[in-house]
Amino acid sequence: MRMSGARCAPTDAELIRSVLAAAHSMTVVTDGLRSEVRHLDGSDPMGRLHLHPAGPDGGHGHRPAIRLEFTDIAPTPVRDRVRARVTLRGRLLTPYSDESADSTCMEFGQAVLETSRGVAYTGLDELDAAVPDPLAPYEAGMLTHLQDDHPDLVTLLLRLVRPLPTAGMVRALPVALDRYGITLRLEERRGHHDVRLPFPSPLDHVEQSGAQIQALVSAARRRSHHNTLPA
Repeated sequence: MRMSGARCAPTDAELIRSVLAAAHSMTVVTDGLRSEVRHLDGSDPMGRLHLHPAGPDGGHGHRPAIRLEFTDIAPTPVRDRVRARVTLRGRLLTPYSDESADSTCMEFGQAVLETSRGVAYTGLDELDAAVPDPLAPYEAGMLTHLQDDHPDLVTLLLRLVRPLPTAGMVRALPVALDRYGITLRLEERRGHHDVRLPFPSPLDHVEQSGAQIQALVSAARRRSHHNTLPA
């Protein structure tokens, strides 16, 4: 059983780091120019980008402003596939080059997270303290495998949804997976909403995901067949 008060969703800083860790592309805006970087190959750009706190004088001098934009897209064919947008704002301390293997130093301004819940701002200390979700690099493959090869399990997991889905639901798809649980998107004739099913406990390694998902499946099977979907 999950202990009362235990966190069952990532923090804003964790979500930002997870989006960056799984990103395959980003948009770089500097000197008024926009360029698309499409070959991140799932490598966390934080490995090539050193974020530094703003100087005590707050002076920007001739340092050009830079903005890094990331869009998190659901890997499954749900409605409204954009799950989050992340923007890192700051000033360049060293020249930026997409082709360079050297790290780029950036005076950190702010990190902005936009989701269906609204807009959140994260500071550098929070971002440095957060770690990417261990499932982030594997999430897309895991969700598409679940949807394409085991749709019966998605239907079974609906037994855990409270309140139960109504007759207006036309389909349910897995839309997100992280160390805290799985999120299903329930699409209705008009609109949709997401339901999070928390794992019994947060996982620390991707190897633990199978057991945690199986725990949810087992819990769903134990639910009374009389308390399943309406006819």
